[in-house]
Amino acid sequence: MKALVLIPSYNSGAKLIETVREARAAWAPIWVVVDGSTDGSEAAVQAAAAEDPELRVLVLGKNGGKGGAVLHGLRAAQAEGFTHALVMDADGQHSAGEIPVFMAAARAAPEAMILGKPVFGGDAPLLRVRGRRISNWWANFETLGLGIGDSLFGFRVYPVEPLLRIMERSRWMRRFDFDPEAAVRLCWAGIRPINLPAPVRYLRPDEGGVSHFHYGRDNVLLTSMHVRLVLGMLARLPRLIRLRKAMRP
Repeated sequence: MKALVLIPSYNSGAKLIETVREARAAWAPIWVVVDGSTDGSEAAVQAAAAEDPELRVLVLGKNGGKGGAVLHGLRAAQAEGFTHALVMDADGQHSAGEIPVFMAAARAAPEAMILGKPVFGGDAPLLRVRGRRISNWWANFETLGLGIGDSLFGFRVYPVEPLLRIMERSRWMRRFDFDPEAAVRLCWAGIRPINLPAPVRYLRPDEGGVSHFHYGRDNVLLTSMHVRLVLGMLARLPRLIRLRKAMRP
């Protein structure tokens, strides 16, 4: 196992360099994919990378979405022999202190994907907490209950080769639909999910919190994604039934 931490970032503000420093204290190497940012947040990270060989910054000239940034990072990671990538958000929501725990779980089960299951605090918006239950229900329906603990939480360790193979074959999974579709399609490919608890913070704007979630647009995107995945599940149903029997304890 050769693993890195991959942080996609779009206009993450001052939280980006804070997140990178925290992640770098917990792991090496750290790669940041700057997804067409226009706020200058990458400058501090590039300056840090100039003095740290374990920190790399990949810059995309045009915003292509979280999934597109992850795909760019995965291609570069595979080219350098990395087998696993822990993907985390750049906005300070995820705890870098959990990185060694998740990497240890991946090392113990390198054939699996390690999915974070969020532990919410009092700062979590009730609408977001309740709303994700819908996506979680659909994701487990689409995988016949193979055990996706949370379909939307972006703190995960992925095996690089199968995820890259899936993404290269699909025109989807490039934006906010990346996290749930990646989990579902990896289950379809026989990649076992392992769920680990992970704290999540929802930062206020005065704390540097930045959110690019658009309630209407992104829920339409998720709805169309789940329609597509249900159709894909029905087309694969006999094989998925056999897979469920093989993967379930």
